[in-house]
Amino acid sequence: MRKCIDFDQHFADYTSKWMKEHQKDYRNFDAMEADMPRVYMTFLNTPARWLEGITPGAYFTQFEDPKDLVDWLCEYCDKEVPVPDLLLDQIQAVGKPCEKRLVALLKDEEAPEEAKMIAVGLLREMESTAPKMLYISWQMNRPQKDDLCDNALESLGEMGHGVVQPLLEALPKANEAGQEAMLDILANYPGNEQVFQLALRLFRENPTRRALFASYLGKLGDDRALPDLIKAANDDRVGYIDFIEIRNAIEMLDGVAPERDFDDDPEYNALNGMQ
Repeated sequence: MRKCIDFDQHFADYTSKWMKEHQKDYRNFDAMEADMPRVYMTFLNTPARWLEGITPGAYFTQFEDPKDLVDWLCEYCDKEVPVPDLLLDQIQAVGKPCEKRLVALLKDEEAPEEAKMIAVGLLREMESTAPKMLYISWQMNRPQKDDLCDNALESLGEMGHGVVQPLLEALPKANEAGQEAMLDILANYPGNEQVFQLALRLFRENPTRRALFASYLGKLGDDRALPDLIKAANDDRVGYIDFIEIRNAIEMLDGVAPERDFDDDPEYNALNGMQ
C-alpha cells in the first residue's frame, strides 16, 4: 500500500537532531551549513525506522510500475504533502515507460494543478516530445497569465525545429494571448511572413510592451520593421529601458538608432545610481 510520507519533515527532524549533537564540531553556523550536502547524503543512506529499516535513498527504487509511480505523485499533491525529490528521481530513472502515464496525467481534468506542473517539468527533463501537440492545444485559447501554459511553452521552446510547423498551423486559430505565446518561440525561426506581420502588429498595438515585441522583431531580422522601430525610439514617451531594447533591435537590423538624452528619466537615473 502506497503511503504519502513527508520526507522533507523527516529530513528536517534528522537535521535538527544532528545539529544539536554536532554544533561543537563547527566554528560557526556557516561552516555547519556548508556541510549540509554531506549530512543529506548520510540521511539518504541511513536505515530509517519510519521506513521499516529501508534507507530513504533506496525507498522509491523498489517501485518501477509507471502507473503506481505517477499515481503516487498525484496522491502526494491531493493530500498536500510535499512531493519527495526521490520519487521524482525514480520516475525519471524508470524513464520512457513513465512518459505515457505523465501525458495521461496532463490530460486528466481532475488531476491537481501541482501534479501537472511537476509532470511538465519531468517530461522536459526527460527530453520528451510526446506532449508536443497537447502543449500547443493549451496555447490556443489560453489566458494572458497561466503558469501551466507558460511551463508547457518553455518545454515547446526546448523541443527545437519540430514544433515550428504545427505552431504555424495553429497560429491563425489562436486567441491573442495564444498568438503572443507562440510568437515567443516562432521569433527564433525567421523567414515566415505571417510571424513577421504578427510581431509588427503587436509592436504597434502594445506601447507598454514595446520592448518585448521589439526583441522579437530584432530576432526575425526583417528590416521592414525599421521605420516603426525608429519612430518608437524617437518617441519621448518611451523610457530608457524600453529604448535600450528598441535600439538593440534597430542595430540587429543594421539600422541606426537615434541619440536620446535620458538625464531626466527616473529609470536611467536609478540604473546609473546602481553602477
